[in-house]
Amino acid sequence: MTDSAAKAGTGFALQCSINGGEKTIEAAPSTRLLTILRDDLALTGTKRSCEIGRCGACMVLMDGKAVNSCLTMAYQCSGSQITTIEGVAPGVIDPIQQAFLEEGGFQCGYCTPGMVISVKALLDEHPDPAEDEIAEALSGNICRCTGYGGIWRAVKRAIEGRREAR
Repeated sequence: MTDSAAKAGTGFALQCSINGGEKTIEAAPSTRLLTILRDDLALTGTKRSCEIGRCGACMVLMDGKAVNSCLTMAYQCSGSQITTIEGVAPGVIDPIQQAFLEEGGFQCGYCTPGMVISVKALLDEHPDPAEDEIAEALSGNICRCTGYGGIWRAVKRAIEGRREAR
């Protein structure tokens, strides 16, 4: 049971898939997905930062769509497939992550998991996105270090890599 469910004396059995594994988690319905991921499941690649949905550091995929886990309540996840950065390419480096490495799409790295998740959601839906689609996909992510040049180059490299793989 999550700490919030224990404190409230109430909870429900959240059933969902997290990184491909079926989970049943006792939680208060209003517990944030971010809290469940980090505090209960030790999936700390999903970052806690602004907690108001403005920075994108907590981004995860929910049924293939990028969502801010700090704004997503446990009850909203019931029956969903959740993918965190740890589940993007378990045990290997995903081509999107490789593109970030090769193009210097990170400095401190705090925003990188959310950026990678946002780019993955974009490319899964739009394999050859236009510039405005890239801008829209990244608009929910803030980086305070890179100036975005390396991030844009990484996205372009990831697109090219996927194109070559087809």
